[in-house]
Amino acid sequence: MEPGVRIQELADRITVLRAAYYEGAPLVADADYDVIEDELRGLILAHPGLTPDPNPLDQVGAPGVLHAPVRHARPMLSLEKSTTPEQVAAFFARFPGQSVVVMPKLDGLSLSLVYNNGRLARAVTRGDGTTGDDVTPLVRALVDGVPDRIEPSGRVEVRGEAVMLRSTFAAYNTAHPDKPLINPRNAAAGTLRAKDPATVAERRLQFFGFDLDTPAADTAVDLEDGLQALGFTGAAMRHCADAEKAQAAITDIENSRSTLDYDIDGAVLRLSDRDAYAAAGTRSNSPRGALAFKFAAEEKTTLLREVIWDVGKTGKIVPVAWLEPVFVGGTTVTKATLANQEVIRARDIKIGDTVLVRRAGDVIPFVAGVLDAAARTGAELDIVAPTICPSCGQPVTEQGNSRELFCTNVSCPAQTVRRLIHWASRAAADIDAIGQKWIERLAEAGLLENPSDFYTLTKEQLLEFDGVGEVSAARMIESIDNSRPVGLRRALIGLAIPTASDGTAARLARAGFASLEEVADAGEERLVEVEDIGPKVAASLDTHLARLRPELERLRAHGVSLDVREEDLPPVVAAGAPLTGKTVVITGAISDPRSGEKVARPTFQRLCEKAGATAASSVSANTDMLITGAGVGDSKIAKAAKLEVEVVDQADIWKLLIDANVA
Repeated sequence: MEPGVRIQELADRITVLRAAYYEGAPLVADADYDVIEDELRGLILAHPGLTPDPNPLDQVGAPGVLHAPVRHARPMLSLEKSTTPEQVAAFFARFPGQSVVVMPKLDGLSLSLVYNNGRLARAVTRGDGTTGDDVTPLVRALVDGVPDRIEPSGRVEVRGEAVMLRSTFAAYNTAHPDKPLINPRNAAAGTLRAKDPATVAERRLQFFGFDLDTPAADTAVDLEDGLQALGFTGAAMRHCADAEKAQAAITDIENSRSTLDYDIDGAVLRLSDRDAYAAAGTRSNSPRGALAFKFAAEEKTTLLREVIWDVGKTGKIVPVAWLEPVFVGGTTVTKATLANQEVIRARDIKIGDTVLVRRAGDVIPFVAGVLDAAARTGAELDIVAPTICPSCGQPVTEQGNSRELFCTNVSCPAQTVRRLIHWASRAAADIDAIGQKWIERLAEAGLLENPSDFYTLTKEQLLEFDGVGEVSAARMIESIDNSRPVGLRRALIGLAIPTASDGTAARLARAGFASLEEVADAGEERLVEVEDIGPKVAASLDTHLARLRPELERLRAHGVSLDVREEDLPPVVAAGAPLTGKTVVITGAISDPRSGEKVARPTFQRLCEKAGATAASSVSANTDMLITGAGVGDSKIAKAAKLEVEVVDQADIWKLLIDANVA
């Protein structure tokens, strides 16, 4: 194709895609859009005489406005994009001696907040970078983190990002399964395009500041200090003196990506000195004093080829999407979950659709929705739920409002294999040398049916299989032997009893039960006396442990411990323990300062409990202390500040633990 034809084709395509994106109904994933834009940029660079007029690459933000148009006092520009450490080093080289802040690049909707004489006068979207939408009533009603009044007089402009928190997004979709939101970014855009705040009242957004325009005499010259002085929260800014420290901060942000309560698609580097940032000036469509470092995409589009109904360890039958392979979230994805048939119905997903696939961190990939239902050809097929179990052929039952499907045949072959895999998992017996494929082969050969069968395997039996040598067989047997002290809590997890969670197992271990057999003998009345165990869970435990009694006897006979382990008991707190009476919440990555090695959060939590603390999972009015590690998200810190909860760095807690001989 001639370069001029291709350039115009790409320019027209970008115009269409941008319009759809800013209307909250994107036609492609962000990463796919970047590929199109990069191709156009490369062609224009090679053939400058063929630059289209207008050039969509010179445009910033939305192509039009939906509310009353307002012209920005200074343009709201896009950021120059980078993907390599060399580009980060080049940025620092342009500004020698300058401190740079590195912060998460939030995936939301950019806003400009203008204050006159201390009062919020106007909130405006970025729009096309020059003119945006006046959304002041929506921001006042729906966006947290935007004070109605600030101290300085005169004109003050704060720019930042309005995002829908992941927790808000999940809660909304749970409450509205018939009309789920596709992702937090689109939800934020749609919320601030509503005609009436009342229609989107449940869609709370959070504002994080990233720019400040006010006389230096009124606020600090440092960006973060200036925002904080006005009562705004920035997105976890870190000051870096050189490129090496900045790259380390970027890596930390990317590693913490899945733990944050908001979506990010990269990191932003920016001169922390506001005067230096202003003096750096701008290019045609980006400021010189800032740089965006893009991460691997967490969302991509691909074709939904087929749906397979998979039987799990408790008999739940879930739809699994088989996809055209797509690289997303750092790995190639070929399968993704569809949750249940109500989600399929609510999102109107069909076989043959182009779908948006999302994978964040270690989270199982899932199909977020159909990208453009209007693009269907008529060849797409409805997804039909099974009426019999795909594994054993027995009738299935529907349970709950989500119409989840279950096979109630406990002898179902698929359930049997999944239960064996679960018993060997790290959370349960941790038989790490025997993976899923070997468990499937051993079950198919008739050597594994129940967890107790692991402990009857011999080296000679394993050596009969192709691909198993002396060393690997010995390692498998050793791994099985090492799992025998599994104990009450992890054995209960491994037995995969419906409705009994990992937390249920932990509470039973701490409730005074000496063994799993004692739990089986307790009866429903005694079980419901345990904290947070209700009648439904108690009934499930009583029924299934009675059924599993012969299996418990077989495990005992093979030397498997079902007794409570010391590590699962309530910690013994010494008199004068430094955290006595404190309710704490732990967030972020934890590392031992003596070795620099990472420490699992449950391990650190146990140490805090030995020091007298009570650990909680979320910040509330009853929390005394929020203990923060590396890569901590801003939402918990903001909530702690709002509730006047003390925020303490992990280093200070480690010192207390070490001084008290707890750690």
